[in-house]
Amino acid sequence: MEDFNGLEHIVRDQEPLAPYSWLRTGGIARYFAEPTTENELVSLVSLCKSRDLSVKLLGGGSNILVASEVVDAMVVHLSAAAFTEISVEGNRVTASGGAKLVQLLSTAAREGLSGLESLAGIPGTVAGALKTNAGTHNDDIGQWTRAVKVLTRDGDVLVRDGDQLRFAYRESSLNELVILEGVFELKTIDSIEVTKRTQTQWILKKAQQPRGASGTICMFRDHGGVTAESLIESSGLKGATIGAASLCDACSNYLELKEGGSVDSAVSLLNHVQAEVEAQTGVALVRQVEVW
Repeated sequence: MEDFNGLEHIVRDQEPLAPYSWLRTGGIARYFAEPTTENELVSLVSLCKSRDLSVKLLGGGSNILVASEVVDAMVVHLSAAAFTEISVEGNRVTASGGAKLVQLLSTAAREGLSGLESLAGIPGTVAGALKTNAGTHNDDIGQWTRAVKVLTRDGDVLVRDGDQLRFAYRESSLNELVILEGVFELKTIDSIEVTKRTQTQWILKKAQQPRGASGTICMFRDHGGVTAESLIESSGLKGATIGAASLCDACSNYLELKEGGSVDSAVSLLNHVQAEVEAQTGVALVRQVEVW
């Protein structure tokens, strides 16, 4: 492996990516890094920029399809403790981008801080939730966000707040390379009440997802007030199958892949559904899953 200026201890080459994807399939990363500190991450990103090597961020793996045999990039996995910390001061919670949403919700409930209950049952990390402004039709993470620390593609660490933050339905202005942490200002109420609300939302969300959802991926964002599922089914695609890939019976916006199936089948089905929905309804669905 080539020299990485003292960062060799966090970089591996030819790393299989299947174990990090919910579909448990896919190619390998040319380079794969797991930084242990923010300084290591900044140094790594700066080095990659100087060598014209692209950087891809790997979160919980619930929104990626690794179609390439070799992902020609530095794939960065932020799993170290430095990127999963959560702290509370008064009614403000600061959560690292790599922290799981379930950890953030558990902390808020324990501290009697309300506002983020709508995120219950949504997989992934704080960074992913901020980038896509996760939530429900009536509530989202953006309305509780006061500041976000980011790392740019140039290797600069910046804090976005106030007018620098914009959130809309399932999107945000956060286009930087890495979302390092978010600061959330919540409402103080009884912790038991927060727990009840979180549990209720979790039950509702899980009822909408196929069983064994960790072996499936959610394909598209909802379009305004219309669910992607209803658009898919109204286009005659319920139960659609290509090769080893098929749409889940429980929810047509989830794609599942038979064990040992080719990622190519999944990508073909994803493309087919997107094209057919646009042809039938005129709606260009926005992908929730990234194809590498």
